[in-house]
Amino acid sequence: MTTPLILVLGDQLSHDLATLRDLPDEAIVALCEVGTEASYVPHHPQKIALIFSAMRHFAESLRERGRFVHYSALGDDDNAQDLIREAERLAAHYGCDEIRAVRPGEWRLWQAMRERAEAELPWRLVEDDRFFSTPEEFDAWARSRKAPRQEHFYRLMRRQTGLLMENGEPVGGQWNFDHDNREPLPADFSVPKPPRHRHDATTRAVLMLVAERYGEHFGSLEGFHWPVTRRQALVDMRHFIEHLLPAFGRYQDAISDREPFLYHSRLAAALNLGLLSPREVCEAVEREYSEGRAPLNAVEGFIRQVLGWREYVRGLYWTRMPDYKRSNTLGASRGLPSFFWNGETEMRCLRRAIEMTRNHAYAHHIQRLMVTGNFALLCDVAPEALCDWYLAVYADACEWVELPNTLGMVLHADGGLMGSKPYCASGKYIDRMSDHCQHCRFDPKKVTGPDACPFNSLYWDFLERHAENLGANPRMKLIYGSLSRMSDDKRAAMREQAGAFLEQLDAAPAYAPAGEHRAGYGDAGSRHAPTTAKETTP
Repeated sequence: MTTPLILVLGDQLSHDLATLRDLPDEAIVALCEVGTEASYVPHHPQKIALIFSAMRHFAESLRERGRFVHYSALGDDDNAQDLIREAERLAAHYGCDEIRAVRPGEWRLWQAMRERAEAELPWRLVEDDRFFSTPEEFDAWARSRKAPRQEHFYRLMRRQTGLLMENGEPVGGQWNFDHDNREPLPADFSVPKPPRHRHDATTRAVLMLVAERYGEHFGSLEGFHWPVTRRQALVDMRHFIEHLLPAFGRYQDAISDREPFLYHSRLAAALNLGLLSPREVCEAVEREYSEGRAPLNAVEGFIRQVLGWREYVRGLYWTRMPDYKRSNTLGASRGLPSFFWNGETEMRCLRRAIEMTRNHAYAHHIQRLMVTGNFALLCDVAPEALCDWYLAVYADACEWVELPNTLGMVLHADGGLMGSKPYCASGKYIDRMSDHCQHCRFDPKKVTGPDACPFNSLYWDFLERHAENLGANPRMKLIYGSLSRMSDDKRAAMREQAGAFLEQLDAAPAYAPAGEHRAGYGDAGSRHAPTTAKETTP
């Protein structure tokens, strides 16, 4: 009789997990809090608390279903504090014949598990079928195309799933309504507040543990609001659908100086942990359109994020690793500016994005792409530095989704696999899409001078520095045409302005936990950490 140890990871908290189906009665289900996973980058305390609390609640729900569960708590004296070693310790303790695990969310863990497949106590690895597609299916599709693009993959997923399809054609007569989803916020907008979930004894114990063990990490635990059970995640989904979805489309690219969440769903963390399934979320959103409660541009825009981007980046990650992680097409090498950790910058948009990140372990996708990400791109911040930061500070950051978005879409370091052009912009974009600039000492209309928005000179300087790589890009022909028509004196003044700004940027100190080395970057990777233990929002 086979007695398997079923290892369930912190981002696999679903009763539909492949390894939890058709289990023998003798199976041991194990969930493990281990120190190495909590500290290989300085994860936001809210992120650690979310995962640990969700794991503990899921373990209890498994017990309620009659499963034998071993839960390794972080403070257990015999905890090996390493996922592979702890799983093998438990398997030996219970006399298990094998360890079964579903594909994890990081290449380093997948590789470590594969290396143990032929060990004395073998690991049996299973594909994660909670997604719409598998890495093998994505690879077959990508190999059939000269230049894989997310939009084409998204259309394939629409056809295969039937989402927003009618008689083989897209509902509304077109695939993509992104053009309708770029409005700035009106002056008198009002957003419903998100649900506040009750902290039971389990969550309170986790919050105390995280405050004690990881209180020095960047981020505040105050106001912890994440769903830690499936029931709470469903509450968040219903709140989004009923109160936010109708306006989500029009304002999904807008930024507010005071409101961190706006009309965004904040469901990514629950999706990535397994508390919600992507299919149920997409189908629930689709029903809102079919029953006349939400406009097509909002529904299509949301489904594109889940069915399009989320599936595309996962396929890209698993079919391009481990070399993908070392991509650096633009040769960026600057360390991460220290204000990414302490928020001490006069640039209002950056300061507010970092403050919101510190307070909520969250910033919406345009803040990540066009504020913090755009700034890092224009300053040639090294991909490993920004990728580590995004992985650390956001509650929804699993590497399979974070790395392609940051390295590829934000930094254009993958040579165009994620996007055909860099998402670079001057201060005019932020001025158009936000109200930050009216609170900032810098003027988005000025390119040079003491009051000029740094984004402006940095933008043109970036284009000049990388003209050899980007100048032939057909999507950048117009902007390079504008640059070529500028006078030599104006270009020289912009270079001087940008150079002076870059010269005064100070990089954060290196982050390398004792005995740890970030997998995948080789010896060139720079690690970065908070410069202060605690900060308060002015």
